[in-house]
Amino acid sequence: DWSVTGVQTCALPIFERKSIAALKQQAASGNAEAQCGLGMMYDMALGVPQDFTQAALWLRKAAEQGDPDAEGPLGVLYLVGQGVPQDYSKALFWLRKAAEKGVDGAQFNLGLMYSNGQGVPQDYAQAALWYRKAAEQGMSDAQYNLGGFYYDGHGVPQDYAQAAVWYRKAAEQGDAEAQYYLGILYHNGQGVPKDDAKAVTWGRKAAEQGLAQAQFSLGVSYYGGEGVPQDYSQAVFWFRKAAEQGEADAQFWLGVLYESGTGLPQDYAEAYFWFDVAAAGN
Repeated sequence: DWSVTGVQTCALPIFERKSIAALKQQAASGNAEAQCGLGMMYDMALGVPQDFTQAALWLRKAAEQGDPDAEGPLGVLYLVGQGVPQDYSKALFWLRKAAEKGVDGAQFNLGLMYSNGQGVPQDYAQAALWYRKAAEQGMSDAQYNLGGFYYDGHGVPQDYAQAAVWYRKAAEQGDAEAQYYLGILYHNGQGVPKDDAKAVTWGRKAAEQGLAQAQFSLGVSYYGGEGVPQDYSQAVFWFRKAAEQGEADAQFWLGVLYESGTGLPQDYAEAYFWFDVAAAGN
């Protein structure tokens, strides 16, 4: 997902201390901070009806005065075509301006553009460069993406230890997918010593946030007794959570447990129900 930057720096503080009428008056008189704040308020529906056209209008006025907190969100509006026609070249123009001034969200979005080949030729090395800049400022989405690049060897040499470093940084900030993949690294012994208990610890954090693949993996851990005492009822519990979110492997395994009566009463009708759901999903 694209990151909208500038909310904390130019909208909320102003929204908290100024009336809408006063803000509009200052914006109309050319105050860049007020223009940025008003634009973000229209973007986020803070005290005014959401209006992306008005958001783009006021953000552009601030951006043209060199306000980096406006340049980044204006670039996002051009990226997604909200309030302005979608235009990758203009998105790139404004995001680069903000990114070069150190705005972490703009750096992240620029990395996404290079990663996806949107408005620029696909270039994983450039994507990694911009992800790193945002990641080093503590942005968890960028840390997670940079970890993924190290895991896959995209734009950087494959390095599981570095993948673990960046996944951990994002995981410690509560990023569910980073928690899940850090757990996978511990399970496989990639970049960190193999440790099934730590694998379960991180996988559980992701599962408790509702990540279906982590819920399925936690069910597998309970089923096999890896990193936790074997507990078929807990395996059922986590398989069901993942199955109800559409995770086909969890649906199949829930069917297996119903068929065999493992961890719950045997029920062939439920077993075949989940087998059918899993098959339809595949």
